[in-house]
Amino acid sequence: MRIVFAGTPEFAAAALEALIGAGHQVPLVLTQPDRPSGRGMKLRPGPVKALAQEHSIAVAQPRSLRLDGKYPEDAQAAQHALQQAAPELMVVAAYGLILPQWTLNLPVHGCFNIHASLLPRWRGAAPIQRAIEAGDARTGITIMQMDEGLDTGDMLLERELPITDAHTASRLHDELARLGAEAILEAVALLEKGLLRARPQPEEGVTYAAKLDKAEAALDFTQPAAELARRVRAFDPVPGATARLPGLEQPVKIWSAQALQGAADAAPGTLLNASSEGLDFATAEGILRVLSLQKAGGKRQPVEAFVQGWNRG
Repeated sequence: MRIVFAGTPEFAAAALEALIGAGHQVPLVLTQPDRPSGRGMKLRPGPVKALAQEHSIAVAQPRSLRLDGKYPEDAQAAQHALQQAAPELMVVAAYGLILPQWTLNLPVHGCFNIHASLLPRWRGAAPIQRAIEAGDARTGITIMQMDEGLDTGDMLLERELPITDAHTASRLHDELARLGAEAILEAVALLEKGLLRARPQPEEGVTYAAKLDKAEAALDFTQPAAELARRVRAFDPVPGATARLPGLEQPVKIWSAQALQGAADAAPGTLLNASSEGLDFATAEGILRVLSLQKAGGKRQPVEAFVQGWNRG
């Protein structure tokens, strides 16, 4: 099938690689403009662009696709490129730009989105992190027929994945990226055979996965320990949960923690104990034991190494 692909990060690159490997024609890739990163903050291509260049696929990087928006020249150039590509289908995964109606109408079969949740739960920007943070027992991939709403289109195919206490956002991201790549290949195969069936999303159970904010990083010890432990996992690697420790001017990043049962006869946020087993903080309910952390400018350390070099003031 002749497929235009739109996406930017690693999550999307896994799907693009699968489509190329399955023999589909990909005449054009849409991806976000290069961003500064690394030492020196040089402009670097995202994973999808880098993969497209490896396979000599044409790349367009419009700042907007809205013909009446802030960058009409970008949108017009992208429109021309899409018309020349003449796609039967567009596949979208973590692209980062809103697709206006003209874009949705252009491919013969419209646009399929690879969404990292079981819709209608966790529509929006950060479904992986919010599912962990909320304590969901399961998540998955939904292949969705895109419309102009925010993840509101009809569902075409779903694949489920359990969430365990071992899942950080990073690990769950990688597992869902692989699952998404498998699911889009299955959906395209069913489409080619005329066997793909669309179902409206349920009206009940809609939740929104708000974009992560750096202000959320600071752990609020007036919350239960179980919730804080989930937040630590949900915010690994970005933005990283943080807490303040005696003797250190800058907050430390908390990379792993577990919730312990038991009442602490101290105000929430009080450091109850510091040993090679962990840093124990009082919370609203239970105790949060920190197991690995990182000083500002330092590296991730297990708690036993951190405690040995910690000047508590």
